[in-house]
Amino acid sequence: MTEVEPQEDTEYLEDAEEEQEAAIEGEVYEYPEENGLDSAVRQLQEVQDKEFVEVRLPADIVAEAQQAWQTFIGSSSSREAAGEAIYAALFDSAPTLQSLFKTARSVMALRFMNGLNSIISSAASPSVLKTQVETLGFQHLDLEVTIPRVVIFRDAIINLLQMEVGARFTTKARLGFLSLLNYVGGAYIYIRREYAVRIKIIASSWRTANNKAADFMDQGEENKDEGEEGEEEEETAEGEGEGGEGERGKANKADAEREEETRRDTKDSKDEARASGEARASGEARASGEARNKNSNMKVPTTFNEMFLFNGAVMGFANSLWMSIILEQFDAMVTNVANSNRLQEECDVLSLVLAKYRGTINLSEFKAVMLASMRSLVPKDWNGDHEVAWGWLWENVERMLKNLMGKPQVQEKALERFIMSLTEDASNFLR
Repeated sequence: MTEVEPQEDTEYLEDAEEEQEAAIEGEVYEYPEENGLDSAVRQLQEVQDKEFVEVRLPADIVAEAQQAWQTFIGSSSSREAAGEAIYAALFDSAPTLQSLFKTARSVMALRFMNGLNSIISSAASPSVLKTQVETLGFQHLDLEVTIPRVVIFRDAIINLLQMEVGARFTTKARLGFLSLLNYVGGAYIYIRREYAVRIKIIASSWRTANNKAADFMDQGEENKDEGEEGEEEEETAEGEGEGGEGERGKANKADAEREEETRRDTKDSKDEARASGEARASGEARASGEARNKNSNMKVPTTFNEMFLFNGAVMGFANSLWMSIILEQFDAMVTNVANSNRLQEECDVLSLVLAKYRGTINLSEFKAVMLASMRSLVPKDWNGDHEVAWGWLWENVERMLKNLMGKPQVQEKALERFIMSLTEDASNFLR
């Protein structure tokens, strides 16, 4: 008994400590009623993944959170250093999430920095905040975001700010970050769960459009094969006719002396018949050729790109040559809609190509022509859900492209200065 009792006391103390730690972690900061704490803030003390709506946080809480964020950035030697600190905090505090860190450390750190900065900067505007979070959620569709993972991420960020900012990280600032990170995490979960239906619609309708185009092409090849078979039969018939004439010629030679006048008359009549036959055949061939040319001039679009260019010309966008640039990569963007890294790479490359275009680019025009083309290629299955899904896809791609527009020109100058500053050995190593 004496040996068991200390063990029971120890277990009791450990349980008490765990409960106390859990209470601290789950602590909800409550304000007196006269402070007018918003109901949205109370609700966002926990991760909300049942809905994704606009949220309006109190102005004083948003101001305190933004001030603490600026203090954190100012305390770092650079934005890159601040991103490195965020990366280290997340990587060290969540060993179970380390498998998700597949991108290079410097790139991932900068993404964390830019993502958090965009969220904090837009916190004062509910509509802008919702759009920004939806864009980020679209870029994280391939990641399995769960509530426990959101809590780990949230606590790591808050603990980092508490340590770096110190007294400037006030209770309101903490409350603001807690609400925003819970809102973002819940939105990621909601988007991945609810928008998965849209991804399936996009994938299935894209396959249908491509299969229909393939059917049109197969039908054209069958018609072409039938035409070639008809020509072969005609050539065979002509060959047999010539062979028959050769045999009759041999028989006539044997009786040349007796049937000379008859043979000459027969030959003359055959020559006349052959000449008239060739004239008719030539006329028919010319007529059929003209018919084929007319049909070729009225060719029906059989692929998405052809349908897009056709609709673009009809809708008055024939001179918008930038649309052809997007068409070259549109298939890769659609097929990788659920792969955020690959989709981002496609948008990065596309922005570099579009940067070379000299002219006005209105990305919303592409959406109109794209939807018209998809309606034409998927007429039976197309409905309101398809309209919403494809519109949602292009709106997110459009936002990603707009965020990159104008940057290649600036980056090109910076890259040129960097390359010119390299030594000969460093240049050779880089090559």
